[in-house]
Parts: sequence; C-alpha cells; structure tokens
Amino acid sequence: MHQGSEFTSGDATYEDAVDLLRRRHEFSWLLHSIPKVTVAAVNGPAAGAGLGLALSCDLRFQAEGTRMVTAYANIGYGGDYGTTWQLTRLVGPAKAKELFFLSEPIDAQRAEELGLVNRVLPQEGFMEHVRELAARIAHGPLVSYRYMKGNINTAVTTDFRSMLDREAETHLRCGRTEDFKEGVAAFMEKRKPAFRGR
Repeated sequence: MHQGSEFTSGDATYEDAVDLLRRRHEFSWLLHSIPKVTVAAVNGPAAGAGLGLALSCDLRFQAEGTRMVTAYANIGYGGDYGTTWQLTRLVGPAKAKELFFLSEPIDAQRAEELGLVNRVLPQEGFMEHVRELAARIAHGPLVSYRYMKGNINTAVTTDFRSMLDREAETHLRCGRTEDFKEGVAAFMEKRKPAFRGR
C-alpha cells in the first residue's frame, strides 16, 4: 500500500496528513488488540503498509512463492502501520534494521525461518488451508483465546511477577467457562470437545 501522493501533495497541511495516517494506523492497532484471534492470509506480495497489517495479526499464513518486503527504503519513507514495532519484536533490533535499510524481498520460506509467518502453505488450495485453520480457531474456546492473546500481548512489555499475577486471574476466569467444563468432560470421555465459545 503506497500513500505517497495523498500525504505529500494537495492542500493538506503536514498536521492533516499526520492525523490521517494516525487514523489509518488504527487498523493495525485493532488487529493487534481486539480480543479475538486475527489471521492474515498472505497470498501475494506484502510490502510496506500491507506488511504492517499482516504483522499486526495474531497468526500469519503465507503462500509458497510469495514475498514480503519492508519497501520503505526504496521510496524514502520511514515505516508505518506498526512495521517498526512488530519487526523489532519479531526478529530483534539488528535484523529489523537490516530488513528496513536493505529492503530486500523475503521469500516465504525465509519469512517462516525469521518468524514473520507461522506457516507456509501450498499455493494450490491456499485459501482452503487457511479457512480450515481459521475454522479450528473459530470452533475453539473463544474466551480462553481472548485471555491467551491478552496475556501474550502484555508479556511483551511487562515483568515476570506482573505476568504471574495476571495469569492467576485469567487462568481462573477461563476455568469458570462452559468451554472449560466441556473440555474436561471431553478429556475424561476421550472425545473431541464441542466448544461453544462461552
């Protein structure tokens, strides 16, 4: 996604352009923070803002033969849609700088090795594979997923003691759900649980 001209030309002031981009950044924040599992299906080039949106999702699946690239150095931009925050946390500061400064395309296998995507899936039937994985999540213990996601997001910026305290609360909250009771019953009866998301 390239926003060059709409931010740098016309009658809009610099401040107006900043406000517009901040509003657009809300998409990345929503994908990262919403208490639902978000899934990116990367079935084509993910560059610049598109990369930022994909990295903001909880799970990222990429089709064989596709590429990712930061692309900002190629056009003289500095990074948006959360790319600097996400890449630094996913690959560390040194590798993130390399990906930004050199702006070299990353094939799907390399993206998986770096931890940018969870899985590389075959190009043929790619969306069917992604839908199957998403369906597994959609039929899982949704309240538990909410707290798992919140805990993992919090763990990036908090200390161990605070995380243990949070886990005590969220773990026991999940233990009060119907899905917990169903999960225990299914385990005892040696069957697949039928979660209902509550």
